[in-house]
Amino acid sequence: MADKEIMATGRRKTAIAVVKLVKGKGRVFVNGKTFKDYFGSRAALEMMVYRPLALTDNQEKYDVRVKTVGGGVTAQAGAIKHGISRALLKINEDYKSVLKSEGLLTRDARVKERKKYGRKRARKRFQFSKR
Repeated sequence: MADKEIMATGRRKTAIAVVKLVKGKGRVFVNGKTFKDYFGSRAALEMMVYRPLALTDNQEKYDVRVKTVGGGVTAQAGAIKHGISRALLKINEDYKSVLKSEGLLTRDARVKERKKYGRKRARKRFQFSKR
């Protein structure tokens, strides 16, 4: 698979990340910026994104190029993590047991519940006054 880019899509909440894995030195580019420039110095998000690469010993082998839209920064980082995991699975099917046991291949389907009529939010009610 020399000089071939592997693509996969990751999703979380309303964030969508299209991930391309290219042979490289382990750098991550998000929307044309470096990881630090895009997400700032959030160590938790960095650990989240690099987790699939670290588990499969590919941290120094691939550069990650991501185009992400929608959601917030945490949801986008989760979508990138999901996309990287799916791309690694395309590279080598043997990674499936490791990634699946860590829950990295499962799409986090939790989304914000819609607002209901007659209520303030999805479940919060207006203040009740007995008298």
